[in-house]
Amino acid sequence: MADVKHFDPDRVLGLAELVFWRRGAGSTGIQDVLTATGLSRSSLYNTFGGKEDLYELVMRRYLDQRSRPMFARLAADRRGLPAISSFFSRLIGVRCSGEFAGWGCLVSNAHLEDSPVGAKVVLDEHQAALSIVLHAALKVADDKHQLRPGLDLAATAEHLTLLAYAINLRSRAGVQAEPLQAAVRAALAPLVV
Repeated sequence: MADVKHFDPDRVLGLAELVFWRRGAGSTGIQDVLTATGLSRSSLYNTFGGKEDLYELVMRRYLDQRSRPMFARLAADRRGLPAISSFFSRLIGVRCSGEFAGWGCLVSNAHLEDSPVGAKVVLDEHQAALSIVLHAALKVADDKHQLRPGLDLAATAEHLTLLAYAINLRSRAGVQAEPLQAAVRAALAPLVV
């Protein structure tokens, strides 16, 4: 007869996500995860594998449940440049206020660490998804004649992707919303017709 789990694996991943997000993978030990989740070492390892496996699962959960919904909201907003501006306003709002203010982004934070191979795959997926959705929003803006002629949309999407990562990292360092909003305005101003 198979052993029945007496815990919700998704809930445990959510608790582990908070530990890794707040502390970083390098500063988080298995004991930190055990303390946060209330699991025994054997239950954690039997369900999720070692720390690297758990970290990859946490990263994927964060991408799917936190990042992709923001990306989908931008993709659904067909206003062009105002949609991009709204995306950055929401990002700054999340990073500078509320429950997770000053935590940055779990994925952006992971770029600063020597992440295991599985987690690096998630980092690349995150970057690609963000760049694709920004490129699509720029294409909408271009079709609406909101952008200056001849703008390299792919390079601009990469620039804005890097700006999003910078906002995540700077907010984790304690920078407040206004300087970040000013940086977004400065980045978007040269794009306009």
